[in-house]
Amino acid sequence: MSGPAGGAAPDYALLDRAGAAQLIFHPRPDPGPPPPGASDHAIEVDSGVAVAARHYESGEADATILYFHGNGEVMGDHDGIARFYHEIGLDLFVAEFRGYGKSGGRPSVAALAADALPAARYAAALLDGRGRAARLFVMGRSLGSQPALEVAARASGLVRGLIVESGAATVRRLAARYGLAGDAAADALADAHEAKIRSIRLPALLIHGERDELVPLDQAAGLHDLLEGARRELVVIPGAGHNDILWIGRRRYFEAIRGFVDAAG
Repeated sequence: MSGPAGGAAPDYALLDRAGAAQLIFHPRPDPGPPPPGASDHAIEVDSGVAVAARHYESGEADATILYFHGNGEVMGDHDGIARFYHEIGLDLFVAEFRGYGKSGGRPSVAALAADALPAARYAAALLDGRGRAARLFVMGRSLGSQPALEVAARASGLVRGLIVESGAATVRRLAARYGLAGDAAADALADAHEAKIRSIRLPALLIHGERDELVPLDQAAGLHDLLEGARRELVVIPGAGHNDILWIGRRRYFEAIRGFVDAAG
């Protein structure tokens, strides 16, 4: 299987085989119904496996964000947050991970990337049916940055730009954590992953907390450097950590997103 620039596609299943999935993912159920104005969807990602998604529509938006959330979060956590996107003229389409919320299957690093493309195609088709597919952007927070990067690299024709919040640059540190440091296959995975990021040509916005204790700021700087083929900007939220970034820097956060969408045309 080839990657975006003709190289080998990253073998993320290597991390699953090393036991990463059992420790990385923290799924939880999300049985609640969608709030008024939102709708739930089931996206088939594999035979007999569907992941859930929630579409928050305002009726007045000029663009939609395809959003992949962070670890330990579920789509229902965005029932209150969606209004902040509506306030800046954007709708939100939150795609779930396997095993999380109302989704089937079990989470894995390989599925995290692979399921991103069906989610992007589904969101684009849904919006296309309403005459709005040309204004779709992809965004990933923390762990969700990985499926967002996958969409930006492999389905760039479906989205206008990439937004990463509190995301990491590479998988090298992750591989080392699970005993794969110096392993030839792990090095090949890391190289392919970084090549995938370098292949991205979409405009990119990176938002990161100055005091992020889980994904240090230098990871955002590294991602900024890897996105060498893209017009990109790094916005640092002063005083913000990993899980309070939205609340400490809410105004700057959403000003940056709205400005980015406007600049994309």
